[in-house]
Amino acid sequence: MKHWTLDDIAWENFDPGKVDPDLVKVIKAASLVEKNGRDYGRYLQEVFEDDPEFSEAAVGWAEEEVQHGDALGRWAEMADPSFDFPAAFEDFAANVKLPTGMARSVRGSRVGELVARCVVECGTSSMYTALANAAEEPVLKQICHKIAADELRHYKLFYKHEKRYLEIERIGRIRRFWVALSRARETEDDELAYAYFAANNRGGDYDRKAANREYSATVYGFYRFHHVQRAVAMAFKAAGLKPHSRLSTWMSRVIYTVLKWRTRAGRPPLAAEA
Repeated sequence: MKHWTLDDIAWENFDPGKVDPDLVKVIKAASLVEKNGRDYGRYLQEVFEDDPEFSEAAVGWAEEEVQHGDALGRWAEMADPSFDFPAAFEDFAANVKLPTGMARSVRGSRVGELVARCVVECGTSSMYTALANAAEEPVLKQICHKIAADELRHYKLFYKHEKRYLEIERIGRIRRFWVALSRARETEDDELAYAYFAANNRGGDYDRKAANREYSATVYGFYRFHHVQRAVAMAFKAAGLKPHSRLSTWMSRVIYTVLKWRTRAGRPPLAAEA
């Protein structure tokens, strides 16, 4: 099936009157992370150098991620004419360095790498679904729906290869769950925080904690419980656990509670907003 292109987006339907300023902030940051997909692709090719089947899939995946960035960046420039997507990406790429030149996964095994990729894809698919549900601007809604579907397909791609490598490496559920948990916790690292800073600040010094707090407060406000529950179920499946279980439901509720707390905690008080 032919993958969509930027020409398939109904740009002519853009409605500036339906643009949500908070969504613009999130989309600008997301555009930078997605645009950086080729670096991730190179890393995966290096880790799976002797696996032509997966290496070829990694190249295709990376190009789709870059297209996501281009689509989001173009929309963000329409929504906020002061946003310079190429300049913001140049800043981001210069300050956030991904691991390359490595013959071994930073996760310790190829199965671990594939579990980590599944966690990322289920997280992004759920995020773009949440953003699509929240968006009233029709072009952004279309873009987010398309990206969410792509990320779900990417999850299935990595999960397929994970099952293949489990026949070779025999990594147990506990180790896979630990990798999944560790990768989920990495949302606190510099990548997302600096993307938000590079996309939304007009100067000043970078403060990772402040940028992460503001990003979290903004993006998590668009999540509903079913978005979290879906992501957790998919992550559980990648870790070899029951995707629909009491443990999965309990963890979904805990995570959702934490996200809502972070949304409230990260927003400025009303006095500061006035």
